[in-house]
Formats: sequence, C-alpha cells, structure tokens
Amino acid sequence: MSEFRVPAEGEILGKVLELLGDNRVKVVCQDGEVRVARIPGRYRKRLWLKPGDYVIVAVWDFDPKKGDVVHKYEKRDLDELRRRGYAEVIDNLEKLG
Repeated sequence: MSEFRVPAEGEILGKVLELLGDNRVKVVCQDGEVRVARIPGRYRKRLWLKPGDYVIVAVWDFDPKKGDVVHKYEKRDLDELRRRGYAEVIDNLEKLG
C-alpha cells in the first residue's frame, strides 16, 4: 500500500463542483476560493472526476485563481483524512460545495 497523500506546501484541499470539459474542473478550495483547475496530462487516464469528489489542488504561483488537480481521494479515504486533522476542512467544504 502506498503512502497516504495529504496536501503539501503549495497544495490545498478542494471539492469538485462542476466538470467544465477540456480536462478542466471547477473546484471550491479550503480557503473559500473557487478555482478552475486543470487535470495535467500525466493524470488524465487515472483521474475520473465527478462533482462531489475531494481532490488536492496545486495552486499556480503566477495565477492563484487557477491550479492543477494532482490527487483524488476515494470515499474511503475521507475517514483517514479526518483522522489526520482535516475534519474541519472537510466539513467546511461540505457547506461551500
């Protein structure tokens, strides 16, 4: 089993709101911002996203309103994420999204 992934520096937890097409999604992030995030080429075959999915977004340095989706959490991963201190963040995203 691989190491459990948590957001690193420059990354933020988010929830998919809408699929925009062209490998882009609208994501509400833990800081309250709604960002347009793209799915980079190396993840396109592995990440099948739908509204309501929790993801990690790597925010762009040059445009903080955008980012890249770098990881998707399965529903079973949410309990582990809560245990690791993200319970409040997940609850806030539930309200925002």
